Amino acid sequence: MRDNVLKRPERKMSQCETCGNEYDKAFQVTMDGKTHTYDSFECAIHALAPVCGHCGIRIVGHGLESEGRFYCCDHCAENSGVKGLRDRNN
Repeated sequence: MRDNVLKRPERKMSQCETCGNEYDKAFQVTMDGKTHTYDSFECAIHALAPVCGHCGIRIVGHGLESEGRFYCCDHCAENSGVKGLRDRNN
C-alpha cells in the first residue's frame, strides 16, 4: 500500500465556447467586458481575432485599422483603397 502518495485535487471541467470541448485546463479571456472560455489559443483566436477587410484572414498580430475596418497588412489596406496607414511603432 502507498498511503503517502500525493493526490492532485480534481479540477473543474469547463466547456470551450468555440468547439464545445470540455477540458480541465480551459482558460478565460475577458474582452469588451464579457468573459469567454476556451480550451486552446486556436479556439480563442478563431472566436475573437478581427478579420482582414481585404483577404479575410484572422489578424493575430497588430494589424492596421482605418474607419473601423481592420487589415492584416499595408498591402491589403492599399488594395482596399486605404492610403497612408503605418504601423503604430513608427
